[in-house]
Amino acid sequence: MNGLIWIGQVALACVFLIAGTFKLFAFRPLMQAHGNRTQIDGTMAPIGTMIIGFIEVVLAFGVLMPDIYTPDGMAPEYLIARCCAAGLALLMVGAGIYHIRRREPAAAAVATFLLALFVIVGRWPY
Repeated sequence: MNGLIWIGQVALACVFLIAGTFKLFAFRPLMQAHGNRTQIDGTMAPIGTMIIGFIEVVLAFGVLMPDIYTPDGMAPEYLIARCCAAGLALLMVGAGIYHIRRREPAAAAVATFLLALFVIVGRWPY
């Protein structure tokens, strides 16, 4: 079961590393192609998109963190991974609401939310 959860963690990290990196570095050329307007067809402002991309990248690295132990050995296992997966799940709830309000498909947000939920439940200490 541990191997399956690690596969889920790596998949979750890969999805958000790719999406976050795109939002950080490829959004500016897209804006220049559209004439440097502050918004494209009602989408978010560029700075908001870059902030979300940065959060996605940081949380994706956090999902891959191994066990962290304090000197007295009392820290729960995979605390950072669970917290980062929870942050990604909350981010996907917001993304799903955003896409539904724009009348766009929210299937990708739901799928990544479920993957993050799988990581949270799988890494819960028993």
